[in-house]
Amino acid sequence: MRFDLDAQQRDFAASIDAALAAADVPGAVRAWAAGDTTPGRKVWTQLADLGITALLVPERFDGLDAHPVDVVVALERLGRWCVPGPVTESVAVAPLLLGDDERCAALAAGELIVTVAMPPQAPRAVDADAAGLVLLADSRVSAAEAGQCHECIDPSRRLFDVTATGDAWDADIARAYEFGALATAAQLVGAGQALLEAAVDYAKQRAQFGRVIGSYQAIKHKLADAHIAVELARPLVYGAALSLATDSPDTARDVSAAKAASSEAALLAARAALQTHGAIGFTAEHDLSLWLLRVQALRPAWGDPAAHRRRVLEAL
Repeated sequence: MRFDLDAQQRDFAASIDAALAAADVPGAVRAWAAGDTTPGRKVWTQLADLGITALLVPERFDGLDAHPVDVVVALERLGRWCVPGPVTESVAVAPLLLGDDERCAALAAGELIVTVAMPPQAPRAVDADAAGLVLLADSRVSAAEAGQCHECIDPSRRLFDVTATGDAWDADIARAYEFGALATAAQLVGAGQALLEAAVDYAKQRAQFGRVIGSYQAIKHKLADAHIAVELARPLVYGAALSLATDSPDTARDVSAAKAASSEAALLAARAALQTHGAIGFTAEHDLSLWLLRVQALRPAWGDPAAHRRRVLEAL
């Protein structure tokens, strides 16, 4: 079976790339890390204009009720551009937890950013201080308030303990978790692709001993290994989206395979990019550092690689 994106999905991805390429996302990430969310919220407004915030919202709330593959298309591009904020939580998880709640209309319009804690897999809520709504999904779902803040390796992501407030309601929390893990996997593939592209471009320009470093076999092999890893992880992510779309009994296995593979591929790309750039790539002034830190933060998010490999093993 041959699987490829259709023309509409490719155009959707291209429109996201065009919008975010002109948005100075690295500047928004740095501002978000410093506590100024204004530039980041402008980026989120652009996401809303593109329909990304409405992807999984039901049509009766002016959402798109989109196919999971469309969600993966969007989230991969957001990972590629390192968009700040609770992307997985607001775009992929919150619509499923809110269900028929009228707040879905504000979510679709981009007027409401939502973050989610789902213990034990996601015990803390990302950027609860910047979100308009915090949800806690345990055995049931309830609104929550932020408590103690914990630092993350990525300074643009703050992690908060949360406490439930008000009444709780029922939702398909298990399915919401699969979407959370899949959306995070898609972002990791996008981030891995961005790191790989940056490393390849740098290897074509940087010269040592009279030769561009990309001409050395050691650099070529390292970048080729990262490329293969990213390209092998991507179809697993899209395959898991198809499993979610059809409610396959293998959904948990497929999502976990995608999350584990994308985590390792992004890490390999991060190592290759850092080794290609050298120490300059990890300085705060260099944009590469934003993706390096984001990969390290997303790898354990919504289940670390070991937990997902264990789920795959248990499904065999």
